[in-house]
Amino acid sequence: MSGSTTERPGLSEALGYARSGDVLIVWKLDRLGRSLAHLIEVVQQLHTEGIGFRSLQENMDTTTSGGQLIFHIFGALAEFERALIRERTQARLSAARARGRIGGRPPRLSADQIRMAQRQLQDPDLTMAEVAQAFHVSRTTLYRALKKTAQG
Repeated sequence: MSGSTTERPGLSEALGYARSGDVLIVWKLDRLGRSLAHLIEVVQQLHTEGIGFRSLQENMDTTTSGGQLIFHIFGALAEFERALIRERTQARLSAARARGRIGGRPPRLSADQIRMAQRQLQDPDLTMAEVAQAFHVSRTTLYRALKKTAQG
């Protein structure tokens, strides 16, 4: 399960199952949450309910005051690392756009194919489904291409 997902059915199930005296164990701190605020909230909730928290990779145990301190430090570092990754990704995307790269999937229909489809659709004997089938695309793809062309 991805740590970036806000809806976390596995985490919710584990939290619902845990009882006072239990210890929630995760492999790595960033698997519990993607923001420091969320990590602190979950660990605080665990602490309130008498449930400990351990992260195996960081060798952290929040049942001790030292472990709580380490938890907050690691949480801040994890959030900082994610922010750096986000910044680098945005910088690379901007640089690629500046070089003329758009990204994403190539269009299924070329401009010539769209023009041909428009001409074919003027024939009252041909349906949208038949024209789409002739170009080996779905009706939805053909509708989208025609709409995008009409919008400019």
